[in-house]
Amino acid sequence: MDFPIDSVEWLLACLVVVVGATVQGSIGFGVALLGAPLLFLVNPLLVPAPVIIIGMILPALILLRDWRAVAVADVAWTLPGKALGAAVAGMILGIVSDQLLGLLFGVLVLLGVALSLGRPWPSPGPILRFSAGGAAGFMATTTAIGGPPLALAFQQFSGPRLRGTLSACFLPGGIFSLLALAWAGRFGVEEIILGISLLPAALMGFWLSDRAAQWLDGGWLRPALLAVSALAAVMAIVRALHADGGP
Repeated sequence: MDFPIDSVEWLLACLVVVVGATVQGSIGFGVALLGAPLLFLVNPLLVPAPVIIIGMILPALILLRDWRAVAVADVAWTLPGKALGAAVAGMILGIVSDQLLGLLFGVLVLLGVALSLGRPWPSPGPILRFSAGGAAGFMATTTAIGGPPLALAFQQFSGPRLRGTLSACFLPGGIFSLLALAWAGRFGVEEIILGISLLPAALMGFWLSDRAAQWLDGGWLRPALLAVSALAAVMAIVRALHADGGP
């Protein structure tokens, strides 16, 4: 079979993935946030399944680097929530509009960022971990952007613990999302080929992220996390309003 996209689109997609992978390697998430909207503009075939594939490879690399700092109990509570969220998303894909889902996602994440700025964020308990996992699984399956709910829940963690714990959640969570997409008929050979073709770009971005991660760990990680989460929310709202015929 022919390659699903042309060479110019592939090169543009690689550039987007390099930038997104650099951000994710630095703060623990970001390749889907930065990549999904731009990759959709390059070619809609690149979203969501190929982005989710890349979003599974990067966590594996981050885990190899930061596995000693992973909070196992947090992962254990988060994964069942992610599985449930992905399953619910698989059932409603095609029933609820993407615009409504994007708008809801954006509003909720902005609310979370605002609450984080207004008062100290508590350490995540079991209910918050499970709920954040559910929101992340749902949004990853429907929009390919599942990082902000978990990042907000774990925002008080140190750099290695944040990146390692998020990655331990994203890796199996990506499997849940791909299974849900396959069940909904939106994951097949084309998506697998596209995801694999972008792996070199992901590896380059991960390599570039080492120095940025060290700098952010000097006190800038939480502000960067909140800023990237807010950016994700604004992008989701703008896309939803534009697609819905708004301003």
